[in-house]
Amino acid sequence: MSEEIYTLSDPEELYGQKDLIYRKETYNLISCCLEVHNALGRGFLEAVYKDALAIEFQLNEIDFEREKKFEINYKGKPLPHYYHADFVVNGKIILEVKAQENIIGNHYKQLINYLAASDLKLGLLVNYGENSLKFKRVIL
Repeated sequence: MSEEIYTLSDPEELYGQKDLIYRKETYNLISCCLEVHNALGRGFLEAVYKDALAIEFQLNEIDFEREKKFEINYKGKPLPHYYHADFVVNGKIILEVKAQENIIGNHYKQLINYLAASDLKLGLLVNYGENSLKFKRVIL
């Protein structure tokens, strides 16, 4: 088994555009995600990656909430069902972690629903289940 080490040397390398929402924060989050991927590789359960990410965020002094609960309201009334986002980072970015062969449309829909329920604008969907770390920015 060969190991591949992934790094980001410059925030511009991530997206190339300076006017993207939360560009620097996104760069920092993806750097943490890459650090976890480089250390653990693929093959673990999502919970293992979440545990490692929590440690990585603490080491990098990144403010986060794990398993953040969001109520869903209907006509001003809270419903008995609610969402739990994997992470809310810096109070403004939802980070959803997956460890599957492929990301599918339902994962995007889930993140869009989390963004709508939370009134946050940016979500990151990160997948540790492939040979290299895959991630997508979702903007609402």
